Amino acid sequence: MSQPPDRLQSLLNPHITRLEEYTPIQPFEVLSRRLGLPASQIVKLDANENPYGPIPEVAEALAEYAHYHIYPDPQQEELREALGRFLQVPPAHILPGHGADELLDLLCRLFLGPGDGIVNCPPTFGMYRFDARLQGAAVVDVPRRPDHSVDVPGIQALLQEEDPERPRLKLLFLTSPNNPSGTWLPDADLRSLLALPVMVVLDEAYVEFAEHPSRAPWVLEHPNLVVLRTFSKAAGIAGLRLGYGIFPEWLLPHLWKFKQPYNVNVAATVAGLASLRHVEKIQAVVAKLKAERERLFQALQAIPHLRPVPSQANFILCRVEGRDAAALKQTLEQRGILVRYYRKPGLENCIRISVGRPEQTDRLLEALHALA
Repeated sequence: MSQPPDRLQSLLNPHITRLEEYTPIQPFEVLSRRLGLPASQIVKLDANENPYGPIPEVAEALAEYAHYHIYPDPQQEELREALGRFLQVPPAHILPGHGADELLDLLCRLFLGPGDGIVNCPPTFGMYRFDARLQGAAVVDVPRRPDHSVDVPGIQALLQEEDPERPRLKLLFLTSPNNPSGTWLPDADLRSLLALPVMVVLDEAYVEFAEHPSRAPWVLEHPNLVVLRTFSKAAGIAGLRLGYGIFPEWLLPHLWKFKQPYNVNVAATVAGLASLRHVEKIQAVVAKLKAERERLFQALQAIPHLRPVPSQANFILCRVEGRDAAALKQTLEQRGILVRYYRKPGLENCIRISVGRPEQTDRLLEALHALA
């Protein structure tokens, strides 16, 4: 591709030219071509997707819906009312999005600009850093402890100190269960952090797999708390991109005027409503995945070069000892088994394995034992 003239390059926002690209996971059709394998032979355990997919009632609702030629409801009233009943939260506090990623982007666009900053707690989900940098904001890291717990005293010290040279820190991003460690943020830690002069964004993408309840109702008591949820994981409709946020009521008028009018498409809405009508069936799928997570964790402990981290999500992080994690990932990939590889600070020589169906676990374990 030819380079544009410098006078055109200079029209770009300067911080965009320095932005580090986010690397997404590839879909089945791309992987199938690259590996030379049919999709049915690929064990995809690299993106924390629900291997069971949506419940049958979702496909039925999508097939029966007759109004795809009509624009969606920009207020998403039916979906918000259904979510309110599910969460036991007034619909006035709820805003659906084109995946929770859109809501992260909206929050960063609302609060951040050059001279502002976020508090990030790596290793964690990479979109917090990406979205903040997209607005020209700074990212101030307070790394997690070796056990992947949040360094609450470190965050408190950072936000309470006076430093005129530092960016104005406005957003604190937390994930519980954390991705990629699967660790839970205790209630006491969250309460301590909510006492700080900052907006706290709690990402609960994996909360259905935890042994603890959602903190969505806390938003009614804390005007500086936002809780983000998704249909991608437990409900198994990641490809339709449907998430939602529970926001303090004072913030919603700004979000409503700021978001795109038709940000959530009709198909996602139909699938979300069908999922909410049959929550008990989704919970049964979640129970199967939690049971498989425990079986996988016990089995991984028996692999000599793996040190799995106890997880409250639908994946297990493993530190690889005595061999190269990148080479292990590549060897598994050659066998049609995909896992996530990390080489970031706090995740040196690590892989993350999504929880799959029992037969997928069996193939993974067979390969790992063969490579031991």
